[in-house]
Amino acid sequence: MTTAKIHSFESLGTVDGPGIRFVIFFQGCHLKCKYCHNRDLWDCSIGKEYTMKELCMEVIKHKDFFDHGGGITVTGGEPLLQAEFLAEFFETCQALKIHTALDTAGSVPLTKNVRNVLQHTNLVLLDIKHIDDEKGKELTGSSNKNTLAFAQYLNDKKIPMWIRYVVVPGYTDSPEDVKKLADFLAPMTNIEKIEVLPYHEMGKHKWELMGDKYQLENVKAPTKDSIENIKKILERK
Repeated sequence: MTTAKIHSFESLGTVDGPGIRFVIFFQGCHLKCKYCHNRDLWDCSIGKEYTMKELCMEVIKHKDFFDHGGGITVTGGEPLLQAEFLAEFFETCQALKIHTALDTAGSVPLTKNVRNVLQHTNLVLLDIKHIDDEKGKELTGSSNKNTLAFAQYLNDKKIPMWIRYVVVPGYTDSPEDVKKLADFLAPMTNIEKIEVLPYHEMGKHKWELMGDKYQLENVKAPTKDSIENIKKILERK
């Protein structure tokens, strides 16, 4: 793959990995998450095409901002849909002593290209949508089996991982399901952080702009107590 479809950049990201991050939003996603706040990134056929040289120039242009304890984070969409390009890009970044972080749902097969990406990844921000396969399909339109296999692979290869879990009332806030997720994560030794994120409606307008009906119209944000209880279960406190 000689080019990648890129949606946009964020030059001073502070929530997508350690330090200040240059965040690259890859175009395209195969999931159909009901709460997606980047609905405009689903379509793989749109987005601006960047060559490897062009994308690296964008990174180097911002290097002074993230060079001290930060790095780059690729997100989406699902960046692993463009794994061949991403593997070479991450390898180039690491050669330039740039910290690489991958924000992914891990919901793709562990192909050779995906494994090559992970070989040059310093940190994975893994978004586990749901521990229950059927409930996960209802929420995202896809099985969670690849995600769980992906998490296990990261642990086996000792690749540092942050877990991200979005609390969507009525979908992902069941204590029983959260306990199952905690049990799945418990043996893993590569987890550096667990981030429990509250569902929000900030991406609702993007659905409307795309001509789609927002899927969670009547779902409200979770309470602080709900978030804290889920944190305690996942962090075994």
